[in-house]
Amino acid sequence: MIEALREVSDHIIEEAIKAVLPDAAVKRALEGKNFSGKVVLVAVGKAAWQMAKAAEECLGDRIDRGVVVTKYDHVKGKINRCTCIEAGHPVPDENSFRGTQAAIDAVTGLAAEDTVLFLISGGGSALFEKPLISGEELSDITKQLLACGADIVEMNTVRKRLSAVKGGKFAKICEPAHVYAIVLSDILGDPLDMIASGPACPDTSTCEEAKKIIEKYQIRLSADAKALLEIETPKKLTNVTTEINGSVRELCSAVERECRKYGYEPHILTDQLCCQAKEAGSFLASIAKTHIGSKQKVAYIAGGETVVNLTGHGKGGRNQEIALAASAGIAGLGNVAVFSVGSDGTDGPTDAAGGYVDAKTHGELKELGIDEYEVLKENDAYHALEKVGGLIKTGPTGTNVNDVAVVLIG
Repeated sequence: MIEALREVSDHIIEEAIKAVLPDAAVKRALEGKNFSGKVVLVAVGKAAWQMAKAAEECLGDRIDRGVVVTKYDHVKGKINRCTCIEAGHPVPDENSFRGTQAAIDAVTGLAAEDTVLFLISGGGSALFEKPLISGEELSDITKQLLACGADIVEMNTVRKRLSAVKGGKFAKICEPAHVYAIVLSDILGDPLDMIASGPACPDTSTCEEAKKIIEKYQIRLSADAKALLEIETPKKLTNVTTEINGSVRELCSAVERECRKYGYEPHILTDQLCCQAKEAGSFLASIAKTHIGSKQKVAYIAGGETVVNLTGHGKGGRNQEIALAASAGIAGLGNVAVFSVGSDGTDGPTDAAGGYVDAKTHGELKELGIDEYEVLKENDAYHALEKVGGLIKTGPTGTNVNDVAVVLIG
């Protein structure tokens, strides 16, 4: 490993994630806000605790009651007047259903002058759920979609129709109260109806689109689930105000600023990377090979969210696969590194946020008898990177605005 490059990479990651934490965004959105009636807080997603804590610091006793539903190990302490529930992600579990029911109970019976302060972040699709089919079938459908490489928009288009809260249905439950939603976007292009499956947003997807996705991936459904695909979601809501206060664009810009501090000339390639993770890693390695002769230090930045097609039974995540897939391509290039990280601090079902490789990694793996191609085929990037110190571990960050991958040259 090139220790100096790894140290620089870690600093870039740390400072960029700090720049997109939700605390300041929530506080900005609430500054000067005056709410009449009761204020009921509902926060869902991987950044739910952080967002709810910031709201509590702003509003204090104005919050009548609240429910926070977030991923396991993401609750960092008590929040006054709020019940915090940790639940399953990326596959919803019984705690997801229990937390969602608690939120429904909290907003039931409100008056027109009351406000539901709805804080939404990535991961909300799994964490905020009241299924209209059995929990077992919902989990099975989610696993099928994940395994075949369906992207987040496709998954949410299907899940909205199987849910009592997605696709604008939660906002309908809140009526006649007003819903003031503050959103951290984890979907490319920031489509409000797809973030957390749009529980407080009119749905632009259609039943026909959902059925085509099921056909495309040959997803197994019960007769009850098939019938739900025929029922259209709300297309108009009159009781909702929404603000987007964080996205992958901000994350890319933060990385760009940090790269400049270390003398790199940064270039944002895209903030909408959405291909297979292995292909992204190979592409980033190709960029390094093209620009290795540059007279100045350069950095290439790609934000977005790739997908992994599961072909094996190993351990890893999309960011780890991006890094490992770049390893062979940058072997022996000199002072070159590729790293990719999830802004939420968790990459797949692992304790790593992502992966790091440099021009020495391929040789180090080879000495250990590890073939990147075979590892990627088994989807076991975690264990390969672990052996060469290539895992990036940040712990839960409290935000979730997609992923960012970076090539450092020079």
